[in-house]
Amino acid sequence: MKTLIIDDTKLARTELTYLLGSHDDIEVVGEVDNGKKALEMIKKTTPELIFLDIQMPGMTGFEMLEQLDETPEVIFVTAYDEFAIKAFDYNALDYLQKPVTPERLQSALDKVREKLKSRNIAAKKIMQEDSQVFVKDGDNCWFVTLREIRVFEVSNNYTRIYFNQEKPMIPKTLNYLETRLDPEVFFRANRQQIINLKWIERVTPWFSGTLRVFLKDGTTVDVSRRQTLRMKELMGF
Repeated sequence: MKTLIIDDTKLARTELTYLLGSHDDIEVVGEVDNGKKALEMIKKTTPELIFLDIQMPGMTGFEMLEQLDETPEVIFVTAYDEFAIKAFDYNALDYLQKPVTPERLQSALDKVREKLKSRNIAAKKIMQEDSQVFVKDGDNCWFVTLREIRVFEVSNNYTRIYFNQEKPMIPKTLNYLETRLDPEVFFRANRQQIINLKWIERVTPWFSGTLRVFLKDGTTVDVSRRQTLRMKELMGF
């Protein structure tokens, strides 16, 4: 499991690296001391797990996470317990208070392993574009073929799906749906939206080297800077 340590204290990084050395399935791909370096390292190494300090110079751990389109599994490590509740608002798997003990680290890593195991199982059950799904929103129900869905869009703790003239909400997260949808057909354009590539009518350059996508129904979707690189590779730009 590729792991990145982000902490502005050298001693904390050293101690955590030492503790992780006893876990054979953990590969520490790097350690950095601030959020800016972390963003660069995450892009370079694509870790599955990050250990993240909260209070760091320049930007906090929370502010760093908000700049990511896709977030690895997160375990916060900090000397201050007042951030615990907020940490879980950011979908952190666990929250470790310094000094980290081997027992608490073991518990946190077990949570990561279990989640990644569940994700791998789900990934094996990819739904194809001709798969039919049952959608219920309040008293309304539909049987929908995935190819009919143009956009999946975050709506608070739900996801709104757009097909025909309908836009019901379902109690699934966008991250979960991304693991179930065929990546050859459905593309994560940004933190808020997944689009059906077969609904694209045209693509144009946009601000700061990004792309704007126009769908056949007139919807426009802005592709994030990070995802623009992936889309260019995928679409053969």
